[in-house]
Amino acid sequence: MIAQLNTQPQGPGPQAIANVLEQGHLLKNWLLETLNAPIFKLGTESITLWWIVQACFLLLLVGVFAKATKQFLKKILLLRLGFSEGNREVIGTLTSLGVAVLGFIIVLQGMGLELASFAVIMGGLGIGIGFGLQELTRNLVSGLTIFGENKLKVGDLIEFNDHIGYIKEISIRSTIIRTFKGSDLVVPNTDLTSNLVINWNYENCSGRLEVPVSVAYGSDLVLVTEVLLESAAMEKNIVSEPAPKAVFLGFGENSLNFELWVWTERIDQRFLIFSSLNHIIQYNCRRRGINMPFPQRDLWLRNPESISLAVSNQENKVPAPGEKLDNSPTLTQLLKKNFCFQKLNDLEIRNVIEMGKRWHLSAGEILVKQNQYHSYFCVVLTGAINAIYENKKISNRIFTFRQGEFFGELPLMLEVPYPTTMIAAEESTLFLIGKDCFHRLLSNHPELSDRVAEELGKRQDTLQGYEQKLKEMGLLAEADLRNPVDWIRQRINKIFDVSQRV
Repeated sequence: MIAQLNTQPQGPGPQAIANVLEQGHLLKNWLLETLNAPIFKLGTESITLWWIVQACFLLLLVGVFAKATKQFLKKILLLRLGFSEGNREVIGTLTSLGVAVLGFIIVLQGMGLELASFAVIMGGLGIGIGFGLQELTRNLVSGLTIFGENKLKVGDLIEFNDHIGYIKEISIRSTIIRTFKGSDLVVPNTDLTSNLVINWNYENCSGRLEVPVSVAYGSDLVLVTEVLLESAAMEKNIVSEPAPKAVFLGFGENSLNFELWVWTERIDQRFLIFSSLNHIIQYNCRRRGINMPFPQRDLWLRNPESISLAVSNQENKVPAPGEKLDNSPTLTQLLKKNFCFQKLNDLEIRNVIEMGKRWHLSAGEILVKQNQYHSYFCVVLTGAINAIYENKKISNRIFTFRQGEFFGELPLMLEVPYPTTMIAAEESTLFLIGKDCFHRLLSNHPELSDRVAEELGKRQDTLQGYEQKLKEMGLLAEADLRNPVDWIRQRINKIFDVSQRV
């Protein structure tokens, strides 16, 4: 037993511990000597590695403190005192620069540097740096000018050097402009202060739009003027004061040239307003029999027989070799098969088309599962969609929505999940309208709420699927199901604030 105990490994002896301690002491001394070894002399101060580490740490703290001072002044103190955004930026920036410079001087003085002995050297160096960084200095001064004058602000819509966009950010050196294409344009502040800049938001977002319109020779000028003014009144973003004006510019080479002058309070949406006005003008001119011009030229034909054959083939819808004619119905035709949109004219149908999007489903593909949310009003353009109710025991088809029918209005209005799984019975195409666009659609056409309510009143199975959920939410009483059409109409008017307009 004693022999076994003697053969067990022993712990480190006193000599080994002493060696380790001695090595640690030597390492500590070497590290201290390395950190405190002079690298070079700056004035009367010997610069060491430890001195550099301390100086960098203290200067970093000064920078953080200066930045925090700017944020405190800009976002808390000066904001509560009622200073404008531009003045807050100027005061905060200048104060932070002053704090940083003062802090750097105090740190360097505290670290033993005599800055007075470097005044001449720094002065000469400053002149050289000034010449090298004069463009940066100009941008800094221009940035302070922009902040101080407050004529350009974040969010303003400006036009500059054939670029148009919103000011996203204004810094001391440059300004970032978010263009309509989605790109960010970085512009030096000097360019903004020394060039022509159009600010559409300087006092408000109002402005005049000039829409060029050309009509064929022989058109009734009075009728054209009437149509243009009527078109301006049909665009909701056009204000009535100042009143729109139709200006006859003169006689062109192939046309009579007009300009429609309109004023809007949403100049930031001028491209969309231009598009809408052009659609309205074209629709009204076609309805009134006003022809748009086209260039007219005299042509000498060398082979009139072949051209006559080509024209005849086109009129008879004869496809060229390898070409197939597309006789599929247009989206306008498909939407008009839905009774909600049957009474809308082409101009109103265009607005509906701009609100939604097509969605293609293969046979058996699921649009939305039971108890899931789906924020779209769905119109079946082609194919068929089955509504399947599922539980642990059964899977039952309770309804099939076919071409021209719609679904999804109750989940959309009540913000509740679907009580059924919506699955494509065959290859299908849907037209989806989001909640905000559906709201706009009902607001613009209040008569649609009656049509939706009447159609839903025919779907007792659909209402029963929502009955328990609606009762839990306190949205449905026993008496409501006796007259579901009135209840649905009231819910639509209340949720979407749709009022009947005569």
